[in-house]
Amino acid sequence: LKIIGDTVDALAATGRWNIKAVGALDLLPPWLSEKLAGLKPIRNDGVEVNVAISYGGRREIVDAVKSYLGEEVKSGHSLDQAKEKLTSDDISKYLYTAGQPDPELLIRTSGEQRLGGFLLWQSALSEFYFCEAYWPDFRRVDFLRALRAYSLRQRRFGS
Repeated sequence: LKIIGDTVDALAATGRWNIKAVGALDLLPPWLSEKLAGLKPIRNDGVEVNVAISYGGRREIVDAVKSYLGEEVKSGHSLDQAKEKLTSDDISKYLYTAGQPDPELLIRTSGEQRLGGFLLWQSALSEFYFCEAYWPDFRRVDFLRALRAYSLRQRRFGS
């Protein structure tokens, strides 16, 4: 966890990206949870790096629904009213990645051909690329191969 905290500090110190923590921060030790929750945008051009820590796609969806319901109750709506007006856009507004576009391409390293619970909601229309290299060994050439493969695909957006 110290390595993650140090890495976030190093990334933020460059001033090159907005760093956003995505995950169940309440499960982390207070020192790290507070550090991640206190990250502030330093750019206004949309360049962001998501740091997924204590992240699970199912937990993210559950948290989003809970947040939605909490806001509805706070606004004076009954749970039945909230249930009736709930849409997929409403859930998207409460995901950890709210305000960010869904990924067009997800690259899975390590040779595994599964999502492992990562971005379950957001990846519904994503293209997937599976690479044998493990993350620490993932090189620029691996990234370029993924982009080349992606550029050759005809996107159908779920149809």
